[in-house]
Amino acid sequence: ARVPGCFNSFELAVRAVLGQQITVKAASTLAARLVEAYGTPIRTEVDGLTHVFPSPEAVLALGEGVAECFGRLGIIATRSNVIYELARAMTRGEIDFALCAHPEEEMAKLMKIRGIGNWTAHYIAMRAMAWPDAFLETDAGVKKALGPGTPKELLKMAEAWRPWRSYATINLWNTL
Repeated sequence: ARVPGCFNSFELAVRAVLGQQITVKAASTLAARLVEAYGTPIRTEVDGLTHVFPSPEAVLALGEGVAECFGRLGIIATRSNVIYELARAMTRGEIDFALCAHPEEEMAKLMKIRGIGNWTAHYIAMRAMAWPDAFLETDAGVKKALGPGTPKELLKMAEAWRPWRSYATINLWNTL
């Protein structure tokens, strides 16, 4: 078994940013609006598949007006700016989401982008880089599955699961 991955690392990273501090359903709604407004139209025989996710280059093309453009979709300015900075870092090759030997280094680069914290960086490392040791101690689902405890206590508990904490996280979510 493998940690669930993704087809498009930029899309996954943007969805992680959109999902910060809101429900999965709300984040999915925002992502759908983003794709409809700025994605590339495609023709397929798959019902409902009409666009592919916007590329980092398409996001960069919005320039300084990105917050206004995304704001019309319901995406707050701070998240719009994070998405723009992610796009810039990816197009410049400053962040590598590929399966890599040093996800901790890539997470450190991610967290230099204002608006990306530990949860988002670990989630991206788990899903985009297939890192088996990510742990999301502040995640609502993880906290619910493990019961009472501070994030620090949950992190300490999860030390016993190294280097497979991503699998533990997925299993915790699956208990909900």
